[in-house]
Amino acid sequence: MNVFTLLWVRCKLCQKRFHATVNYYLYMSESIIVYSDYVCPFCYLGRRALKLYQAERDDPLQIEWHPFDLRAQQRRADGSIDNDVTDGKGEEYYEQARRNVRQLQDRYDATEMCQELATDVDSMPAQLVSASIQDTDAYDYESWLAFDTAVFTALWEDSRDIESTAVLTDIASEIDTEMDTDWIETVLADEERYDALEERFRAAQKAGITGVPTFVDETEGNAARGAVPPAQLRRLMNGWVSESCTEMIESILHGWGQWVLIR
Repeated sequence: MNVFTLLWVRCKLCQKRFHATVNYYLYMSESIIVYSDYVCPFCYLGRRALKLYQAERDDPLQIEWHPFDLRAQQRRADGSIDNDVTDGKGEEYYEQARRNVRQLQDRYDATEMCQELATDVDSMPAQLVSASIQDTDAYDYESWLAFDTAVFTALWEDSRDIESTAVLTDIASEIDTEMDTDWIETVLADEERYDALEERFRAAQKAGITGVPTFVDETEGNAARGAVPPAQLRRLMNGWVSESCTEMIESILHGWGQWVLIR
């Protein structure tokens, strides 16, 4: 190999590094799309990982939440749950899910969790209120985030019934005494809002979302599925698609891809 070839190779390597550096700064998104369902323990744990990543950033990162219906296969035409319809998952699947939850509890120090699964809970009422708060001009992003966080806490830390109108209005008043609880009761009785929520469920399906949590960088369209660690969220939002060999091996060994609930 002559000197000119060496210089050309060096130039190409520098060019790659330059583009990688430019991409790092260009693709730092200010928001991250998150598909989730309140009844998914990995969504609760994934938010803890996301919070750790948000804390290490210099710039704030907002969540653009998209609802997802884990119990769609059991849902009747009127929106209610038919518990006699099986979801096609056996006990082995759920036992593996429990083991994965326990692993992530240790990894993310989620000692507050009071249950590992919530397969008998219908999150549609909570998702409806959350989506309505998100969509109305009467409340800002911080109000939605506070409600969203409080619903996760209510179910996974306090074992409260997030299907209950009384619980949902209590949650709202606990996070914001100015929040209109009468409006929330109206929302929960509005069939058109339920139809709109189901349309958002269908939109998630059309987008190719089959399990939650799913994190998406809207700038690049790259996605990470499961309760992935902060480092993987960092790579996602920095525009890095590839992983180092060490990180890839660690991901495989720890089974990041398994820490997700599939519909």
